[in-house]
Amino acid sequence: MEKLIAALGFGGILSEANMAQVADQFRLRKLKANEHFQAFHTVAKEIAFVESGLLRVYAADLHGNEVTKYFIREKQFFVDLESYYTAQPATDAFQAVVPSELYTIHKATIEKLSAQIPNLYIFIKTLSEAALLNKIKDNDFLNFGDAKTKYLEFVKRYPDLAQQAPQQYIASYLKITPQSLSRIRKELVKKRDQ
Repeated sequence: MEKLIAALGFGGILSEANMAQVADQFRLRKLKANEHFQAFHTVAKEIAFVESGLLRVYAADLHGNEVTKYFIREKQFFVDLESYYTAQPATDAFQAVVPSELYTIHKATIEKLSAQIPNLYIFIKTLSEAALLNKIKDNDFLNFGDAKTKYLEFVKRYPDLAQQAPQQYIASYLKITPQSLSRIRKELVKKRDQ
């Protein structure tokens, strides 16, 4: 829970007493690898924090193929914002890539806490804005270069992720085929070993 409490200190918006009060309302949830935090067509009612592990957010394309949109790493908060705020069923699914430990808090609990802690609304708004900006920054490299360039940038930015995530999820995220990714990896290993 130390990581969660540290994350609640983001921006210095909440006092230490408020951070402890909010942290106390989170509940531990453990997911096995491949288990869903949120399936398609469900309404998002919880905000979660990744204490340990890795999740992916994915959607289905027109042919029903899974497309990995992004990854959620340790020490990150997440929620399907659109579903959470509109109470409409989500079009994305959230799935653990590896065994993961999350802390979750229900929307009703946040609403109750916001009445007691006025700065909580400001904290959540600031956190949401920062998360959206990070997502844009995280994905900016996907629009430039060939498959090899994208993969090399991915490995440079997220070395741990490159080790943890299965090849098919990385390929989907990079918008390349698993075969292309396999070929690129073999080429890089061969080059390194020479």
